[in-house]
Amino acid sequence: MSEGRLTDRAYAAIVRIINDEALAVGDRLPSEARLAESFGMSRAIVREALARLASDGITEARRGAGSYVKRRPSARLDTHMPMDTLASAMGTYEVRFVLEAEAARLAAQRRSPAQMEAIERALAALRVALLSNAPAHDEDWRLHRAIVEATANASFPLVFDQLLDGVMRVLRAGVDISRSRPPAVIDAMMEEHDAIVDAIRAQDADGAALAMRWHLSQGRRRLMP
Repeated sequence: MSEGRLTDRAYAAIVRIINDEALAVGDRLPSEARLAESFGMSRAIVREALARLASDGITEARRGAGSYVKRRPSARLDTHMPMDTLASAMGTYEVRFVLEAEAARLAAQRRSPAQMEAIERALAALRVALLSNAPAHDEDWRLHRAIVEATANASFPLVFDQLLDGVMRVLRAGVDISRSRPPAVIDAMMEEHDAIVDAIRAQDADGAALAMRWHLSQGRRRLMP
C-alpha cells in the first residue's frame, strides 16, 4: 500500500478515536508512539496524518506536549462520506486553495462579457437553491466551474474536473451541516459567493483571489461544529 494511502488510513483512524472516545476540544490525543503501535504503522506515517489533521483544523500540535483536539468533525459528516474517504475529501481543499484562488484572480482579469453572464446566472441559481430546502451542491459546483472556465485557460477546467468526486462530497456535507445551524450560517455562505463574484465583476484580481481563499477556508470550518 502506498504511503499516501497509509496516511489516509491513519488520518481516518485518529478521527475515529476522537469520535468514538468522545474527546472534547482541548483533550490530548494518544502519543505518536502509541498511535503508531495501535495502527501497526510507522511513526512517520502517523506524524504525517497528524500534520494533515492540524492543517485541516481538527488537531493542533503543542511543542513538547503532543497533539490536542482543536475541532471535532461534525457527526453529520458520516451521512455524506465514509470515514475512510474523509482524508482525501478534506485534502481537496489544499488543492482548491491554490487552483481556485488563482482561477478567481485570472477570471477577474480575463472574463468575457458572456463568461461574466454565465457566472451571474450560476450565482443566481445558487442563491435560489441555498435559500430554499432544495439540494444546492450542483449549483455550488456550477458557480465554481463557471469561474474556472472564465480563466480562458483550458487546463484549469481539466484539473478542476478531476476533483469532482471529493468536492461534491464536501459541498453536500457543507450545505447539510450549515442548514442544521442558525440561518446566519447560510447567509454567510451566500455572502462569500457574492464577494467573489463582485470582485470578478469589478475586475479586482487580488480581491477575487482573497475572497475565494476566505470562502474556501470558511467552507472547511463549516464541516466542524
